[in-house]
Amino acid sequence: MTKILSWNVNGLRAVCKKELWNNFLKQDADIFCLQETKAHIDQLPENVRKIKGYFSYFASSETKKGYSGVATYSKIKPEKVRCGMGIKKLDQEGRLLSLYFKNFVLLNVYFPNGRQSPERFKYKLDFYDAFLDHIEKLKKDEHKIIFCGDVNTAHKEIDLARPKENKKNTGFLPIERAWIDKVIHSGYIDTFRYFHPDKKEAYSYWDIKTRARDRNVGWRLDYFFISQNLQKNLKDSFILKDIFGSDHAPVGIKFY
Repeated sequence: MTKILSWNVNGLRAVCKKELWNNFLKQDADIFCLQETKAHIDQLPENVRKIKGYFSYFASSETKKGYSGVATYSKIKPEKVRCGMGIKKLDQEGRLLSLYFKNFVLLNVYFPNGRQSPERFKYKLDFYDAFLDHIEKLKKDEHKIIFCGDVNTAHKEIDLARPKENKKNTGFLPIERAWIDKVIHSGYIDTFRYFHPDKKEAYSYWDIKTRARDRNVGWRLDYFFISQNLQKNLKDSFILKDIFGSDHAPVGIKFY
């Protein structure tokens, strides 16, 4: 059994100073995927750069420090590690780490947030399209694919507490939701909905300023998708809503 966890930590340096970080590591996953690390490797303490028993890999923003970034820790040494998609404009923010294992490729992704401006919204949609093209190429090369991370979009009305109020807001716009439809129609499985198709109030993000987590006024923005050729191996998909330290909760899967 392999267990993978994904967590938008909203600042790795802040999270690792808290006992909550140890609580997360006690989940004893085979692979930990982190997003929004907001740190270059030289800004991290030794015990975060290297976790005992894990190989560590980092991608950081080249445009500014304290922004974006992903990290992956794996008990299993991958055959190959790749940063980005090979598109300079979309790779310079350190949003993608791909680990190639014998039986699958794992992509740890922090998708852009489009709220800041029309330019950033276009950047988000460009990233979406390029990423789907990227994994489709991997699939054509007969790879089994897992991708996880903060997608920054809630897919269906069931995936956020207040869908009617957010229909015109980034993160729940029809064009963003249509991209997730396209991912699923391309043969990728939303693992949480595979096991919990009708589960309500299952969220992974809550606004800190309004203390939304206390009232569970949230969004499901964090996902694990797998290609259909891994469906028979999938055993569980879940949200760890009791792990704190970020405005997001970790999500995970188990598979053989």
